[in-house]
Amino acid sequence: MSAASVVETAPAGTPSRLGRVTNWFTPAIALGRIAWLRTILYLFVILDMHAFVRDTRLKGEHPGLYQPLFLARLFDLPKPSVANTTTLYVVLIVFCLLGASNRLPRLAGWVVAPAFTWWVLIGMSDGKVDHDHLALVVALWVLPTVKPVQKGFKAYGDQTRSEAAGWAIRCVQISVISTYFLSAVAKLRSAGWVLSWPGSAILTWAIVRRPHPVGEWLLHHPALLQVMQWVGFIGELLSPVVLWLKGRWQLVGALFFIGFHVANTAILLIHFLPTVVCWLAFAPLERIVPWFRHRRGTADPAATEGEPGSARDAGEPEDQAEDRRQSQQQAGA
Repeated sequence: MSAASVVETAPAGTPSRLGRVTNWFTPAIALGRIAWLRTILYLFVILDMHAFVRDTRLKGEHPGLYQPLFLARLFDLPKPSVANTTTLYVVLIVFCLLGASNRLPRLAGWVVAPAFTWWVLIGMSDGKVDHDHLALVVALWVLPTVKPVQKGFKAYGDQTRSEAAGWAIRCVQISVISTYFLSAVAKLRSAGWVLSWPGSAILTWAIVRRPHPVGEWLLHHPALLQVMQWVGFIGELLSPVVLWLKGRWQLVGALFFIGFHVANTAILLIHFLPTVVCWLAFAPLERIVPWFRHRRGTADPAATEGEPGSARDAGEPEDQAEDRRQSQQQAGA
């Protein structure tokens, strides 16, 4: 028997390893989720400009203090001035509102993405770069890559599944998780790659620096503070696991990190809202409209059992839709 005759081949129709990787990066996700994210994130950008990165226009009044960050130097962006920061502010408000309405969403998105990136580059030019904006900025860049089928209010209920939408969603999800994982890596690196950070008194120092009733109460329980540091650090280090969890287990993972932020807010008054809002990329937002229609008894009669993106797909979990797509690929191979 020759060596060639004993070589096993994959069954016909079985996705290759590259195919499985591609399918993971481009799951077929309903366009309705993209529509919801557009509205939520573009409105959040307006909130962010007024509540979080709110001193960009003020820095335009004092350009002599400007210290450009790497991207600003790389693209040779002009120094902030009253004229360009005011223009940036107006452009962002107008196009965020346009994008949030899901009308001309790609045009609005391609304006908002670079404009808000420049906005935060100016706002964080004092050397304090907030890593809680990573997922938000990435989301603004990938959302306009998805071509909508429906526009306006109809977009929220669009059950048309799209691999382009899946790729955009996956990019946001990876960015959300990277925020935590890279934070754990930074803690290890700053400590000389030893596990000294979770066993230190860093949380005690932070509470003393930012006193708050809940945090001050915890100062009397140093052992509990140590446990909280270890739980937080281990959670950040293992955060990539969430990307492969499905269904309720993924929900448990998301709730863990949201609870992590609630605890930080209660203890230190430190929020991570730009990251927290991007956790919605994991949520099946596309089910909201079908659920509401079902509750009112006004299901779309045009959605038939055999149509792709129909009412049948509306309540189908993302992993089940992916399994069905692979089955269809195998059947057609």
